[in-house]
Amino acid sequence: MKAFLRKSSFHFLLFLSVFFNLLFFSCRTIPENQANRHFIIYISRNLTDKGYLTAKQLADFFIKNNADEDYDHILEFAQMYIDEAEMENINSDIAFAQMCLETGFLKFGGLVQSDFHNYCGLGAIDSENPGEKFETERLGIRAHIQHLHAYATTEDVQLNNELTDPRYSWPHRTKLARTIDELAGTWAIDPEYGKKLEGIIKRMSVEE
Repeated sequence: MKAFLRKSSFHFLLFLSVFFNLLFFSCRTIPENQANRHFIIYISRNLTDKGYLTAKQLADFFIKNNADEDYDHILEFAQMYIDEAEMENINSDIAFAQMCLETGFLKFGGLVQSDFHNYCGLGAIDSENPGEKFETERLGIRAHIQHLHAYATTEDVQLNNELTDPRYSWPHRTKLARTIDELAGTWAIDPEYGKKLEGIIKRMSVEE
């Protein structure tokens, strides 16, 4: 009988120990450095690699930088970038980042105006040549993707969509850029252009 009681007491104490340990660890506060930790998402810097981010991830990033835009609209806008980029085998992450850089997250303010649906500064030279104009957002996005295609591929690589970019043939024959760094001095004369794109992409790579 005594042996039975000792065994029962041991099991009861063991149960209490497990119970209070579970209660302690489940209720304790998560350290701030773990609760607020960020996750790094890999984004390729190659123009012809497949984009990684979803429309929601792109839209979430955009809204953090321009909360004045309607979220649902930006979600659809981001999906158009993904769809058009996939059609031409262009990196949608880079294309979206470039749109953010060129338009100031759709705030514009330079030569190109919002109603141009020109998201990459196509043809924007001076007040007499403020940039190309497109009838819809999709056509403007398609022209942007096609212009990247013109830089990232050789002449033997054909477009899958009907040509929308009025400046497609010129860079396709004279310039080649495989990465964002190679867009500096080709797409833009700014020698820091690649670094500016890199800065945006690094921010896109962090998910809270």
